[in-house]
Amino acid sequence: MAVASSDTAIRTGRFTRTLIYVVLLLFVLFYILPLYIMVVNSVKPLSEITGGGMMSLPSAFTIEPWAKAWSTAQVGVEPTGLRPYFWNSISMVVPAVAISTVLGALNGYILTKWRFRGDTILFGLMLFSCFIPFQIVLIPMAAILGVLGLSGTTAGLVLVHVVYGVGFSTLYFRNYYAAFPTELVRAAQIDGAGFFQIFWRILLPSSGPIIVVCVIWQFTNIWNDFLFGASFASGNGAPMTVALNNLVQSSTGVKEYNVHFAGAILAAMPTLLVYIVAGRYFVRGLMAGSVKG
Repeated sequence: MAVASSDTAIRTGRFTRTLIYVVLLLFVLFYILPLYIMVVNSVKPLSEITGGGMMSLPSAFTIEPWAKAWSTAQVGVEPTGLRPYFWNSISMVVPAVAISTVLGALNGYILTKWRFRGDTILFGLMLFSCFIPFQIVLIPMAAILGVLGLSGTTAGLVLVHVVYGVGFSTLYFRNYYAAFPTELVRAAQIDGAGFFQIFWRILLPSSGPIIVVCVIWQFTNIWNDFLFGASFASGNGAPMTVALNNLVQSSTGVKEYNVHFAGAILAAMPTLLVYIVAGRYFVRGLMAGSVKG
């Protein structure tokens, strides 16, 4: 039986790594091909696209499709573009992410450091809520929003996303806090610290990785949601995803594909920026929370 020398091992390792990199590069190229098509065609005149040059680089560069998608495209009754709906999504996402993250952190803190009878059952029920399909909660949510007088409002969408997202945020923080030393909490209690003082001064400062995970997860889900936005928003209060669908569907005559591509990129830009800026922290925090508890 031949024993591999150090030289053989090094050559084999280099070949394997090269093969892996080539395969990964092919997957990356295949994966970013739709994005390439969207970006390239969003800066072309419509005549180049309809002439069959969808894959080629633009011969005449223009940002007019972007300007039209943002401010003058026919989305609803008025040619407002996507701009007002973009701010609708911002006003929905920011409070929904903040509230669900804070509630998840408090729930995780209580379920790990302030144990009570039935806490395991309660956590199981909250965990079960993570697997409930969107479609099942549409009618109950609609009834509740009607009773509260929040139907068709941004505040109603915030409530919907907080309720649906608090199960995920609780899961993240509960698993993360499970390995946090309980002795520190007990010592703080002996020193006279109360419930919120312990949470604010001891647990929350050490929760940076899992906060990043929760914020990115919630931001992505809420921003990209279409079903809740189409079901519970109306008219000028619709979020970005609903407006993008209306932009494509309300086009009459010639389809302005370059404007549609520009609008799709505008709708996807916030989540892309979030992952570009904080993507590495997302992986770190997810792995940190996955091995706890």
